[in-house]
Amino acid sequence: MKNITGLDLIDKRILTVLQGNGRISNVELSRQVNLTPTPCLERVKRLEKEGFITDYVALIDPVKVNSSLCAYIEIQLVSSTTDAFKRFNQQMIDLPEVQECQMVAGGFDYLIKIRVADMQHYQRFLGEKLASISDISQTHTYVVIQDVKSETAIQINR
Repeated sequence: MKNITGLDLIDKRILTVLQGNGRISNVELSRQVNLTPTPCLERVKRLEKEGFITDYVALIDPVKVNSSLCAYIEIQLVSSTTDAFKRFNQQMIDLPEVQECQMVAGGFDYLIKIRVADMQHYQRFLGEKLASISDISQTHTYVVIQDVKSETAIQINR
């Protein structure tokens, strides 16, 4: 599988521009990366095919859709077995409040990011959903007070 070292400067510029604006027209993209439209579109299609571009999404304002409370929860499982990890992974995938779930190394097993409407919804999520998962032994929650920086773009090394 190709990685970033197999890309030239124009491919990297295309990735950087598309991360900032996935709705940019091909004509405008080609202008910004100094190509004509046809070769630019061919490069974008190749970057999609090779898996560098995995999807195009709209970023939604969480306040406008009643999901303004953001929290990170450290989760420690009862056991570190493959089956426990598989069960937990599937349960996290099935919970719509969970935006991100990472297995981590360190003093706990997982870090999840949730978005809910308010503290009451958080309390219901914790008490009804997380508490019902038998593989969890302990949780610690950190509620976000201010979103200082939130990026979706990945820095493309040049």
